[in-house]
Amino acid sequence: MIAEVIVDISNSEVDRIFDYSCSENLQKGSRVLIPFGNRKIEGYVIGIKETTSVPSDKLKAVCETLDDRPVIGEEMLELMRFMCSRYHLRVVDALRLFIPSQMRGGRIKELKKRYVRVADEFAKRERNEFIRPTAKTQQEVFDYVLNRAEVDTAYLGREFSAAAVRNLIERGVFEVFEKAERRTPYSEIVCSAQEYTLTEMQQNAVNAVCGSENENFLLHGVTGSGKTEVYMRCIADALKQGKTAIMLEPEISLTPQVLRNFRARFGDSVAILHSGLSAGERFDEWRRLLCGEARVAVGARSAIFAPLSNVGLIIIDEEHDGSYVSDSNPRYSTEEVAEFRARYNKCNLLLGSATPSVESYYKAKIGEYKLIEMRERIANRPLPEIEIVNMCEELRSGNNGFLSRRLKSELSDCMDNGNQAIIFINRRGYSSYVMCSSCGYVAKCERCDVSLVYHREEDVLKCHYCNNRYAPLDVCPKCRSPHLRQGYIGTQKVAELLKKEFPDKKILRMDNDTTQNKDAHLEILRSFGAREADILVGTQMIAKGHDFPDVTLVGIVDADMSLHFADYRASERTFQLITQVAGRAGRDVKKGRVILQTYTPNHYVYRLAARGDYVGFYEKENNLREVTKYPPYSKIVRILITSESEEDAFSVLKADFDDINVLARENGECFAYLSAMKSPVKRIQDKYRVQIIARIVKDFNRLIQKIYEITDSHTGGRTLCFVEINPSNMS
Repeated sequence: MIAEVIVDISNSEVDRIFDYSCSENLQKGSRVLIPFGNRKIEGYVIGIKETTSVPSDKLKAVCETLDDRPVIGEEMLELMRFMCSRYHLRVVDALRLFIPSQMRGGRIKELKKRYVRVADEFAKRERNEFIRPTAKTQQEVFDYVLNRAEVDTAYLGREFSAAAVRNLIERGVFEVFEKAERRTPYSEIVCSAQEYTLTEMQQNAVNAVCGSENENFLLHGVTGSGKTEVYMRCIADALKQGKTAIMLEPEISLTPQVLRNFRARFGDSVAILHSGLSAGERFDEWRRLLCGEARVAVGARSAIFAPLSNVGLIIIDEEHDGSYVSDSNPRYSTEEVAEFRARYNKCNLLLGSATPSVESYYKAKIGEYKLIEMRERIANRPLPEIEIVNMCEELRSGNNGFLSRRLKSELSDCMDNGNQAIIFINRRGYSSYVMCSSCGYVAKCERCDVSLVYHREEDVLKCHYCNNRYAPLDVCPKCRSPHLRQGYIGTQKVAELLKKEFPDKKILRMDNDTTQNKDAHLEILRSFGAREADILVGTQMIAKGHDFPDVTLVGIVDADMSLHFADYRASERTFQLITQVAGRAGRDVKKGRVILQTYTPNHYVYRLAARGDYVGFYEKENNLREVTKYPPYSKIVRILITSESEEDAFSVLKADFDDINVLARENGECFAYLSAMKSPVKRIQDKYRVQIIARIVKDFNRLIQKIYEITDSHTGGRTLCFVEINPSNMS
């Protein structure tokens, strides 16, 4: 038999099928070790056939199979073909998405522990017949093991004597055997199941999803309306039919909370997948899904590739979130991958959000998605009242601080009443840049075209793109002036200033800096939920999904931060962030209040957000996009070219643009826009970045393949080219 193998090397030159002879037992989807050149490397079997055109004297044989079962199923092989065609990926890059990265190269395997038990022939004999009366330790350890079915040898060595255990093993008194041990993430999370009576809106949503098949749904439910309970009821229905389910969350910080609810409801059937797990935990959870021990996959973006078969439901919670679009290689849209898997399994896809993306809501309005709406919170609890504070007036009245008088007053009342507050600012660090007041010099990263952010706790300047660190400045390196000033404040400085304002209150901070260690986000959320802190300061990772019954106040410190980006989604993202973070207040019986600080209080985004008017926002935004031909009325194609040589980058840019310009002229009615330019961030990690932006309104599938052909024809050497479809990050 002949195995069609993709070699595990991420290089376009070898990204093709190689034929190897194999035994009849080898199965498609297996991971194998193969001779390649003068070395042995790993590969993936994507097909089995009987004949080959390779001459017999040149045909090499598969060396060995690396796993006890195929690790890539037929569905995932079909998904590989779809992704390679849709996103122009190398085959191996798509295949690597389907297995834990640490499996490659044998860096992680099943954890096996050694156990002992008393051999049958010794269990029935008097111990004095084979253990000397003076060997007290051997007698103790024998008695201990005799009364148990099995005991961990490491435990016996610690509690008794490793030498005594070894002696009994060598003499055959103890039988040794190995047993697979599961590394369970968040094993400390336990929760008892609670019975809920569904509201009428929840029940209607469950009935709509469970009463259909092979449909796409958009669940538009306000914050606190009980979307998670709807998800769990729909998953329970899929499991009842003998099927499996996938549940996606955008933030790693959300998955422990979801896992708590899901474990309470579905027990050991739930496995969790995300990048915050240890390599061993991720491998074991993935293997449980592969073997069918777990039937529900919960996780972040990568969980869409969970090795489940017979999928009965796929759910994408907070579907609007930009993290569902991969903006690094391999680039893909989680929603499109989910749609493929749903169609393959003939199952439902359920997207949920309090603030759906404009594209998704548009699909619901034109009938591509079935729209389900839940417009009220559980028990008819009111949505929090949002008050807009004009920071320009604060400045005019002499208040230069980051807290408006209104927010300060509300915080004081909140603390006096024994409640909790969340302060949201979507910028980490102490200050966003360091500038010389004398000459205007701004401290920038040597490798990236971005300003450095000062982090006071570590007393360093950091680049948030390449993580380079620099010593803080005492004087300007350009003019030697000591007059340095710091730019916009971040979470670190906000937390510090709040400690001065409320010295007797415990303040926690949650951002990328405080959640670097494993389980750090879990500990912060646990501590705040247990009332061990009064105020939580954080970035967008605190904006979604979290449920703290004693939070009655949310302060949005700088609402304008996301509004003035040169990105067509700026207004949409601002509306979503405000609505999501506001939704953390008043989720239980206590009424919630939100103070929104802005320098542009009359902007329509704030007025609509304050009213909770998503439909009004959608209609305004949709009209703008229809006129300007932005998605959903087009697809944006971004061709990002990077090179360590600026000259090479521009050379490839010109060649690509010239050919695409010809394509655009030949298909004038299909292109709404085409332009070449420097990327907004001109250099990252010593690589210069230039780009071509196109907006295509017709015949997209044919034209994107032409664009792939053009970019392939000009890329090579030290220059890399990435084609992105509707990228979430345009910088």
